[in-house]
Amino acid sequence: MQFNRRHFLQLSALAGGGLALGLYEHPLAYALGGGQPERRDPALSPRAFIQIEPSGKITIMAKNPEIGQGVRTMLPMLIAEELDVEWSQVHVEQASLDETAYGAQFAGGSMSTPLNWDPLRHVGAAGRQLMITAAAKRWSVPEKECTTGAGRVLHAASQRSLGYGELAEAAARLPLPDPESLQMKDPKEYKIIGKFTKGVDNPALLTGKRLFGIDVKVPGMLHAVYQKCPVFAGKVKQANLDEIKSMPGVRHAFIVDGSVRGGPVVDSDPGLEPGVAIVAETWWQAQAARRALKVEWDTAAGSPTAATQSSKGFDDKAAQLLKQPPGHTLRSYGDVDAACKSAAKIVEASYAYPFLVHGALEPQNTTAHFDNGKLEIWTTSQAPGGGRGYVAREMGIDAANITIHLTRTGGGFGRRLMNDYMLEAAWISREVKAPVQVLWSREDDFAHDAYRPAGWHGLKAGVDAQGHIVAWRQHMVTFGSGEKTAPSAGISADEFPSGRVPNYFIGHSTMPLWLRTGPMRAPGANAICFVGQSFLDEVARAAGRDPLDLQLELLAAKEIPMPGEQRNRGGYIFKPERLAGVLQQVAEESGWKNRKRQKGTGMGIAAYACHLGYCAEVAEVTVNASNQVRVTRVWAVTDVGHQIINPSGARAQVEGAIVEGMGHTMLEVTMAGGQMAQSNYLQYRLPRMRQTPEMHISFRLTQNPPTGLGEPALPPVIPAICNAIFDATGKRVRTLPLSKSGFSWA
Repeated sequence: MQFNRRHFLQLSALAGGGLALGLYEHPLAYALGGGQPERRDPALSPRAFIQIEPSGKITIMAKNPEIGQGVRTMLPMLIAEELDVEWSQVHVEQASLDETAYGAQFAGGSMSTPLNWDPLRHVGAAGRQLMITAAAKRWSVPEKECTTGAGRVLHAASQRSLGYGELAEAAARLPLPDPESLQMKDPKEYKIIGKFTKGVDNPALLTGKRLFGIDVKVPGMLHAVYQKCPVFAGKVKQANLDEIKSMPGVRHAFIVDGSVRGGPVVDSDPGLEPGVAIVAETWWQAQAARRALKVEWDTAAGSPTAATQSSKGFDDKAAQLLKQPPGHTLRSYGDVDAACKSAAKIVEASYAYPFLVHGALEPQNTTAHFDNGKLEIWTTSQAPGGGRGYVAREMGIDAANITIHLTRTGGGFGRRLMNDYMLEAAWISREVKAPVQVLWSREDDFAHDAYRPAGWHGLKAGVDAQGHIVAWRQHMVTFGSGEKTAPSAGISADEFPSGRVPNYFIGHSTMPLWLRTGPMRAPGANAICFVGQSFLDEVARAAGRDPLDLQLELLAAKEIPMPGEQRNRGGYIFKPERLAGVLQQVAEESGWKNRKRQKGTGMGIAAYACHLGYCAEVAEVTVNASNQVRVTRVWAVTDVGHQIINPSGARAQVEGAIVEGMGHTMLEVTMAGGQMAQSNYLQYRLPRMRQTPEMHISFRLTQNPPTGLGEPALPPVIPAICNAIFDATGKRVRTLPLSKSGFSWA
């Protein structure tokens, strides 16, 4: 990676004589460029990542929010490795939001690894070099004679050594090392990177220490609940506020008019939804008061049709649209109709999937204190920088007057990329002139999620006499207006097998939705992979071919170029050989070619590339006479580059993705009268421990930059399970959840 001095480090003395190292750069271009960084001069100053005190204490700041991905451990590991200290010497602290110092601070898109792999290792290497320079000057020896190890500088010729703490004050006075001169470790020398490392928060988690947003306590803090209309953006006509104000512990109760923008496509963060705020001395008092709250709602305030929306209505409208030509063409080449007319076999099918909620264990929450024009926030946001801008814009205050502290988060899955709960806390705090913690109930989470959008697909494929796909047509019905789709509701023109069949068409039709949608773990891919990989399995079996062989044939095919276009998927260049590699490996590890046929048992295979990663999975299921399904084993092979930073966290991410993907086959939320019917886990039963399959996790190391693991392993498990069900029963799953296709979970 190329840096210059302005891109890189700033050195400053710590109180008591110590050293601090910081970094900044423009990070997103690095990841979206497929691993090639973009050189860009920063406009702002950096801040410390590493602190080494004279006592020898080493503190490394964790820059990104920790939502369960393990980044609070993994990112400091990168610095510690190149700093050449023992992991046991390191104390990790969570950084507050300071993007002038740390660059982008967010948790989403599996981007923590690709954005930080090179930059944070360079920070550690620069720190090591400063220690060497300080020691060499003290000893009056050439720097090249000095080495490091376990937080010490060593001079073998004189058998002298100095600890980093002893050198910290002198190192703080040195000029910065030339970035071009930094010597990075050979991976063979790694002592931290690539080693199974327990999470730094594990002891605190196991002993119940306060780490999460829900645990925040500040002096004088009040507790708030915020009752919104069950129909999105409905406004309050009247409420029994006098009665509520008289209830025990209640300090304030008032109506918030709100100002929601959008329609017929609602933005992810569309403004402050109207509602009633109840503020009390404890959350339980506020929640008890809410149970006594009586509100008359104007459900048509946001949209006159909001209260008429229903899942059945969407299903019916989608069925109509699928019978018509797509409203918009995303990509078309060749002649699909002509190819289908001459094809030896035609395969047609319709697929559908429902709305889903994120269902994070920790409900949305934020603590805020507005005082004298300044705002201090403690939040669980995955995108706190975006949240700060959002709050500043909606409240009309300068973002420079907002301080944001990052807490550990009890699950995000993409929901906390939106910041409505942050805005609610800030707004209410300003109104009541006191620090306030807004904590949603579980019912709030279900009723006011940014839902994974439902979708409907009509597909048609033509196969020649040799079993090769000669034509592919896909029509997606989704939510939006015209060409614009709702957040996370679209499909790429490059969707596989685009460019790998001779005749191809993909288009979409949209229908309005007055509801917030947004990213869910592996956004878009978590649903679209189910459709494409299930239909590909269907086509292969109709052609009398092994689904693996057909997919490998498509990946090996010479790509059909699109004139004037750079073919990419989600901003990065798709490499078919990487997807083929994980498919071949998972087939070998699962014994795919030698699988034995047993009544009621089946195996399914699927693969997908998303979020810079490539993953293939094989699922084995058993289905009993009552059509109850049990996933017995899953094999997963993932290619996320040449280095797994923390095998402990990496394996956990893949396992979690598999279990969550299983949930996507089981679950749905349904709408009637403009509001969701499900309100808690009782109606939305997540996978249980007893349903967890035996999992075989492998990583295929390739000569590509390391990338993230939060998302790539989720999409393939859904079609792998559904394809396995067909293998076991001969019944095709085309509509999720499985109950819509006649199956249930054992």
